[in-house]
Amino acid sequence: QVQLVETGGGLVQPGGSLRLSCAASGIIFSIYHMGWYRQAPGKQRELVATITRGGTTNYSDSVKGRFTISRDNAKNTVYLQTNSLKPEDTAVYYCNAWSGTVNYWGQGTQVTVSS
Repeated sequence: QVQLVETGGGLVQPGGSLRLSCAASGIIFSIYHMGWYRQAPGKQRELVATITRGGTTNYSDSVKGRFTISRDNAKNTVYLQTNSLKPEDTAVYYCNAWSGTVNYWGQGTQVTVSS
């Protein structure tokens, strides 16, 4: 059974930081590309950042320079370090794993940026 479990969300003030984690089980983690997506109320789910199985990273323009995606294959975990958070970063953040036509999603973790 494949599981992607996100943790680390919460309420943070503007300018603050959070570190999101996504622990994977039931897959050979090292062969999967991983990504973080987010969905704000009333909006479509959007790409935040991806990291290939080889370690190549990609970011949306809205988070470039503020967020960092990384992975630890020994721990089957992908991380998203979020810095300089803005109210518009408020959303449910989802972890994604894909390889070829296979695609898995986590249940999401809420990030709320508010004073």
